[in-house]
Amino acid sequence: MPTIRDEYESAAQRARQESSSYERYLLDLTERERETRRSNRIERLLRESRLFMEKGLSTLDLKRLPPKAAQQVRSLLEGDFVERYENVLIFGNPGSGKTHVACAIGQELIRAGRKVMFATCGLMVQDLLAAKRDLKLRGFLKKISSYHVLILDDIGYIRMAVPEALTRFPQSILGLLPGLG
Repeated sequence: MPTIRDEYESAAQRARQESSSYERYLLDLTERERETRRSNRIERLLRESRLFMEKGLSTLDLKRLPPKAAQQVRSLLEGDFVERYENVLIFGNPGSGKTHVACAIGQELIRAGRKVMFATCGLMVQDLLAAKRDLKLRGFLKKISSYHVLILDDIGYIRMAVPEALTRFPQSILGLLPGLG
């Protein structure tokens, strides 16, 4: 418990000065440890998510979006769709902010304690094909299934025809893609 190790002396000094009980001293110390761990976990999940960190909620101008879309984004930030296992599709013209919205939602979900992965659809297909080629597909699928949310960006830019997908992907992967399995 690194935070407790680093702060127990200064916390004890403060507790003596404030005439805090031993229980209060321990509670304060363990709360600091818990908060440090939570903060470190969030930082780690943000790094591992591969989200664009500059595309966060603080830089998202909801006024640029139509009112109904802005309301939907606010609703998605709550994350209820995750517990309901619902898919979310974001449509719009190039440059309309779809990736920014997705990254902002992803970052907020991580801050709420959820594990999120971001990838372009092209990169995901490459990773799946490489895992299949290397006979590591089961492990790769297990890894991505550990995420609460998987954000696939630029789905419209995939240049693989459905018949090609059907011959290259096993049924277990196609089952993840509605309409293809």
